[in-house]
Amino acid sequence: MNEINNMDQTEISRVLLVGVNIDDNPDFKTAMEELESLAEACEMEVAAIIEQNLSTPNPAFYIGSGKVREVQEAVSQMDLDYVIFDETLSPSQLKNLQKEVGVPIMDRTNLILEIFSRRAKTREARLQVESANLQYMLPRLVGMREALGRQAGASGSLSNKGTGEKQIELDRRKIEKRISELRRELEAIEHDRNTQRKRRNQSALPQVALVGYTNAGKSTLMNKMVETYVGKEEKMVMAKDMLFATLDTTVRKITQNDKKDFLLSDTVGFISKLPHGLVKAFRSTLDEVRYADLLLEVVDASDEHYREHMQVTAETLRELGAEKIPCIYVMNKADLVMPETELPKVDGDKIFMSALDGCGLQELLRMIKERVFSGNREGSFLIPYEKGEIVGYFNDHATVISQEYLAEGVRLFVSCRESDYAKYKEYLILED
Repeated sequence: MNEINNMDQTEISRVLLVGVNIDDNPDFKTAMEELESLAEACEMEVAAIIEQNLSTPNPAFYIGSGKVREVQEAVSQMDLDYVIFDETLSPSQLKNLQKEVGVPIMDRTNLILEIFSRRAKTREARLQVESANLQYMLPRLVGMREALGRQAGASGSLSNKGTGEKQIELDRRKIEKRISELRRELEAIEHDRNTQRKRRNQSALPQVALVGYTNAGKSTLMNKMVETYVGKEEKMVMAKDMLFATLDTTVRKITQNDKKDFLLSDTVGFISKLPHGLVKAFRSTLDEVRYADLLLEVVDASDEHYREHMQVTAETLRELGAEKIPCIYVMNKADLVMPETELPKVDGDKIFMSALDGCGLQELLRMIKERVFSGNREGSFLIPYEKGEIVGYFNDHATVISQEYLAEGVRLFVSCRESDYAKYKEYLILED
């Protein structure tokens, strides 16, 4: 396992993919294609793929004993660096395969963790990935230390354990201690994040969060919104055609002349069988989703499996407790499957568009505003001159339809949020 975590990121590793189709699973082919994409995202070359049909996984090796020999032969003949399995292996399966195959073994969870480790840029993301990685490693220490000698002890004391057992116990203690340290550090970061979130909530700006399957185009849409309505290149995020191109949550203020501004956040993409440890580790980051007023679920409409991707997204949102938040479905890359003359197309809570060239951006913005500002109220306020900061607030955070200077103060007719309407109701003027 340490070999995997210290993998040379400058060299292309040659790998063998191994998959087991349990009871003719109709999604097996898709899962294997995604595993290949994950390997490529980890800068690996897929040299070969071995598949097997089973009614149930082999408890000792996950694959049958005959397939184990086939894997051994492939490793020796092709000079492979790693063997990657399509499901999460149990500690005993990992240990047995490592012993038989002779090269480092990875499973789907380990592969995703490796990708996250390479992509993590901020301190928070690195700590989150390290925490998930250590939690994955902890029950698998036996397989990692299988090469060390063992001897039977007369009692259960550590002093009578063999070399391997001593090392495993030491490793376990170190990992548990480090997990505790990481938990404290992440709790401190989460406290800071909550403080920032409260500050944003006080601004009363609606919060819109981009969610969806990895590589659906969330970061591309974020960049197009920033380019069009913010105009600052340094505010853009990295967007590449690969799985998990970005991990860190970014929040940008989308500004309009009509004063209907909102905050747009981009979050880590979801994927089928996303390791629970990663969801748990990234919970504070993904909380941006839970606190959103509106979700934009970005869907790659050109992907033949987009319905399954939407199902995975729905399941992940349920796990985060965000399934009841209003949502607009952004059917991205629609230009690849629909005539351009039909785009953009709005169908209820769906919009078919292309984030890359901005086709449909204005229509999407209109849909966002219709939903997040639907609760706005209109009213006339008479603000005393000594309360000039309230006039400034309305000019910054509401749509001022008219403004008149009277002897008693400034009379404003505004369209504002329900919360601001209630906050300043003492200055309301009852119309005849």
